[in-house]
Order: sequence, then structure tokens, then C-alpha cells
Amino acid sequence: MVAKAVGLHVNPQGGVPKYPVDYLVVQVNGCAGDKQRDTRHHGGPDRAVCLLLTSVMEQLQADGHPIEAGSTGENLLIDGLPPESLHVGRRLRIGDVVLELTSDAPPCKTIVSSFENGMFRALSHKQIPGQTRWYARVLVEGTVRLDDAVHLQ
Repeated sequence: MVAKAVGLHVNPQGGVPKYPVDYLVVQVNGCAGDKQRDTRHHGGPDRAVCLLLTSVMEQLQADGHPIEAGSTGENLLIDGLPPESLHVGRRLRIGDVVLELTSDAPPCKTIVSSFENGMFRALSHKQIPGQTRWYARVLVEGTVRLDDAVHLQ
């Protein structure tokens, strides 16, 4: 199976949820049309893009959480990569964009509506390694479209 971008999301007002778009213009400081309300913890060059794997979202759904694409603030939803393939320093090429993972994205109370009984920490790399969203810096700017192949580098 080829990994691919299956969800692209932004919120021009900031915060969550992020809403689906057909393409993302990915720039060094983030995705065009997206805004972060809390710039102390989100956004900037080292947290320009937030990504989530469909396998992580589907596991959380199987555990009874109402998480959906875009509901936890991810810009990019990727299908076809195992969670263990992602780590700090990992590079991904998606279309003409190259990203480098900089850190896991610690969960915060703003995503609580995506979780049963307030358990937003279920999306925590510290609690369950790999069950997280990831932040990435942009090494090569460009446009990501739905169904673009994702290549690990």
C-alpha cells in the first residue's frame, strides 16, 4: 500500500476543528489559510504543520472516542504509514513538499470534544508511544493535494 494524504485541514479563525480543503499551500511558517490562537504552543517554523495518521485516529475511534478528521487540529491526515515509522527527525515528501518531524504534539484541553469522558490525553506520545499527532518544520515549501503520495526519507 502506498501512503497518501487523505485529509487536508485549516481553520482561518484559529483553533479546532480544522475544516477540509482540497489542497494545502505549505509554507515555512505554516499552511496558508490556517491560524493558531495559541502561538505559544502552536505554529511557528518548528510547528508549521500538524499531522496525524489515520491508523491512530481509527484506533481512538475503536476505543469509543468521537475523534474525526480535523477535530484535533491536524493539517494533514496520512493513511498507510505505521505509527512506529514516525519519530523526531523523520522526513516526509508529500507532493513537492518536504517536512521534517520536530516533536510530538502534546494534547491539550482544546481537543477535549474529540474524546469520551474528557480523555484527551489518549492522544499522547508519553502515554502511548506513537499514538500522537506530530509537528513538522517545512524544508521545501509547496502544495499538497488530496491523494498525494507520502514518501519517507
